[in-house]
Amino acid sequence: MQRAGLATARLAQALAPHAQTMWVACGKGNNGGDGLEAAAHLKNWGRKVVVTWLGKLDECSTDTHQAWAKAQAAGVQWAAAAPHDLAATDLCIDALLGLGLQAHAQPQATHPTDHTHANTLQAVLAALHDSPCPVLCVDLPSGLDADTGQYAQGFAPTKLPRAARHTLSLLTLKPGLFTASGRDAAGSVWLDDLGTQAMASLANMWPQPTAMLSGPPASTARPHNSHKGSWGDVAVIGGEGLALRGMGMTGAALLAARAALHSGAGRVLVALLDGGHMALDPMQPELMFRRPEALPLADCTTVCGCGGGSAIQKWIPAVLETCPRLVLDADALNALAQQAQGLDMLKARSQRGQATVLTPHPLEAARLLGQTAQQVQANRLLAAQLLSERTGAVVVLKGSGSVVAAPDLVPHVNPTGCALLATAGTGDVLAGMLGAQLAAGLDAWSAAKTAVFLHGLAADRWPTGQAFEARFLAQQSAVLSQIGTMP
Repeated sequence: MQRAGLATARLAQALAPHAQTMWVACGKGNNGGDGLEAAAHLKNWGRKVVVTWLGKLDECSTDTHQAWAKAQAAGVQWAAAAPHDLAATDLCIDALLGLGLQAHAQPQATHPTDHTHANTLQAVLAALHDSPCPVLCVDLPSGLDADTGQYAQGFAPTKLPRAARHTLSLLTLKPGLFTASGRDAAGSVWLDDLGTQAMASLANMWPQPTAMLSGPPASTARPHNSHKGSWGDVAVIGGEGLALRGMGMTGAALLAARAALHSGAGRVLVALLDGGHMALDPMQPELMFRRPEALPLADCTTVCGCGGGSAIQKWIPAVLETCPRLVLDADALNALAQQAQGLDMLKARSQRGQATVLTPHPLEAARLLGQTAQQVQANRLLAAQLLSERTGAVVVLKGSGSVVAAPDLVPHVNPTGCALLATAGTGDVLAGMLGAQLAAGLDAWSAAKTAVFLHGLAADRWPTGQAFEARFLAQQSAVLSQIGTMP
């Protein structure tokens, strides 16, 4: 606790070096003790420190009691509630719950004093959520589950934070900080192992923080003595035309195909469905159009399902049986979910040594698992790992903090990407990029991590003030991968 408090105080000073007033909100558990330790240091360093402590001296741990005594001796100002004018505060510190969510924030309180504490906790937490000044969270944003990145019932903010947020993760990084609601809740994440080397000792535990947050493997430099055949063919099957249902989705297939081309595929073949024939893509004349039955499926990497609609259904058996490397996206996943033996068919591919990558969004994953999208989102790492184990495939569960999972491997949470990707077409681009990585020779696990990383990085680096267009995502990603931005 002493180390945690000192680390918190040091980061608070670094984040707000000219701060005059700081408010420290401390819960009744050990996370609150960390906050009390930090408050004592900050007061001794010349800051005006206001502390709201929700604990009781006769109920707290010995360490927390000692931290309270230090804060008292330092002369901090005690307040029963949040300051009335937070605009006059330079930095807030959230030390309410941390990892003690289950032990200290149960909503089923029955004793009157429990209700009083719960009401005060909610009021203080609401003030932190709505703070106009920056907030530093100790270990975790209060109310956030460390493993899932979801808020406990009754603890989620009603709107996005008004000011910058930071989180000092203690001992190890927590996966919940990087997926689901965690990214918005945590803001900028900092790590202090408090001198314990805990990250190294957890190297083989699930989930493994260093595996989750590392970037993709470095791309192999392409030798001068190579040709288009050196980098593989990608076939894209999708893009239902207007004839079947009056719902044209040709653009999805074209986006995937263009992405594969910009990501380095030697050749890209495009098979449009339901009479959606094109002889030439004027934006990308390098694309080669084929009828689906003319594709050499046994000799290329296939991206199947982008804009496939109901027309993709008839091609599912052929691609599952024939394709050595396969990316299944969108309507191909929906078609599989409608088949009683869909997951078994995928498992059979794994047993034959054929590489498969699934790229579902939460609703598509839910259909495959027989769950609801809410159940998938409640524990994204678990859902991705479960789908991977059931199918033998690498799974990319898209969303905030996309999760890459593979059988018997530690799940990986991708650190790149932003809300710019929340628009039609970006998933098709990712599928095409992934196909190109597979065609170039990467294994399915490495290909998925690399494609997802570059896809997100392109959105993160999108020029300010320039309208976002999915069709340029892959081109931007290709540029980034060539100028050494990958870690």
